[in-house]
Amino acid sequence: MGSTEPKVISGPAGYVLEDVPHLSDYIPNLPTYPNPLQVNPAYSVVKQYFVHVDDTVPQKVVVHKDSPRGVHFRRAGPRQKVYFESDEVQAAIVTCGGLCPGLNTVIRELVCGLHHMYGVTRVLGIEGGYRGFYARNTITLTPSSVNNIHKRGGTTLGTSRGGHDTNKIVDSIQDRGINQVYIIGGDGTQRGASAIFEEVRRRGLKCSVVGIPKTIDNDIPIIDKSFGFDTAVEEAQRAINAAHVEAESVENGIGVVKLMGRYSGFIAMYATLASRDVDCCLIPESPFYLEGPGGLYEYIEKRLKENGHMVIVIAEGAGQELLSESSDKQDASGNKLLQDVGLWISQSIKDHFAREKTLAITLKYIDPTYMIRAVPSNASDNVYCTLLAQSAVHGAMAGYTGYTSGLVNGRQTYIPFYRITERQNNVVITDRMWARLLSSTNQPSFMNTKDANEDNKEENSLDQLADGHCSEDTSVDEISHIFPAISC
Repeated sequence: MGSTEPKVISGPAGYVLEDVPHLSDYIPNLPTYPNPLQVNPAYSVVKQYFVHVDDTVPQKVVVHKDSPRGVHFRRAGPRQKVYFESDEVQAAIVTCGGLCPGLNTVIRELVCGLHHMYGVTRVLGIEGGYRGFYARNTITLTPSSVNNIHKRGGTTLGTSRGGHDTNKIVDSIQDRGINQVYIIGGDGTQRGASAIFEEVRRRGLKCSVVGIPKTIDNDIPIIDKSFGFDTAVEEAQRAINAAHVEAESVENGIGVVKLMGRYSGFIAMYATLASRDVDCCLIPESPFYLEGPGGLYEYIEKRLKENGHMVIVIAEGAGQELLSESSDKQDASGNKLLQDVGLWISQSIKDHFAREKTLAITLKYIDPTYMIRAVPSNASDNVYCTLLAQSAVHGAMAGYTGYTSGLVNGRQTYIPFYRITERQNNVVITDRMWARLLSSTNQPSFMNTKDANEDNKEENSLDQLADGHCSEDTSVDEISHIFPAISC
């Protein structure tokens, strides 16, 4: 049996709902039960307990008066009827991939949400990522055992890359009687979760498979942002501030800070905007060059003559095409192993000024890459993690499956796996946010006019399609392919 067909529902005025799968789609005559929240003291003051069955959230909120209503996602939240009795639920939680601030908060709130809202007492923690399912490494999770884990970084369950064997994982789920699986991880992890859902559906198991998106790089599409991102940007300020202090304390001082961002430069961009001490931000989406007019060396010399010091922030994936050593090696998750661009660019700058003898510089290089992802989440991310976890629990109890819980335009939603895994979210260097950064740092764009015009043409054509300038016979499938390209 192939992949599940997307559940796309069309309505008047160009309304499109990209719905998520439900257990009742492949298991007939499932019994339902009243939602326990009706008698939950915590919800006694809530005027409206439940989300309306037709509540949806639009993917695009900036529209014109003649715009079609566009793509929507199902709104998250508790439903009047649930498809699991509390005593029936055997839940499992797993964390996969790299670390991120907030992982322990999500684990805690999943356990506490299941227990306090729905009376679920059987929750397993799968240790060590996906391979923990078939290595039979599990721990019992209770509200008391997870009470304080949000105060420390990392994940109390442990994590790993790779180890995904769909059949072995689903065999373990079936053998253990697990009927709710909460999978916390990035785009590769969500692809694995999608494969698990497809196999669960193929076997006809009553088991909700739910993803919670995690990536410190903020490179998952559709959602407003990833949990832990705010904390990472905040923690990066400490490294940038240290680089600034070092640079301004000496004549012609240069501080170089390398931040995370393998393919997406969001951390570097937002950390630069937040700091205001950065003179140049280099990200993977914006190619740069070193030599010649408008190049990085020329800009560095200009800034040093003007200010006497400067700070450079570079994302780990920036400038990889300039490094002499290229590698096709990959880690266990299939990510390309990158060269250390921070060390390379620091040495290149030193060599250039030593060779040219125009200025005597002092360069300090700071690499806080893994420090910023190992800290506990801040207050903003803690709140966000709580909303994500509770929304995931509400959806699973209501019988939804094969979805990721995420924030879209400020509202919690359920997004089908295929939308989360279809592409990466990247900084658009012809967008206003990147223009704001260029205005703040006053750095060159390192982009020639021809490239900028071509990018603007592409963006304008996508905007025209999104704003309703498509033919009257545009199909639902065509619309659903238009919107992914312009999201975020």
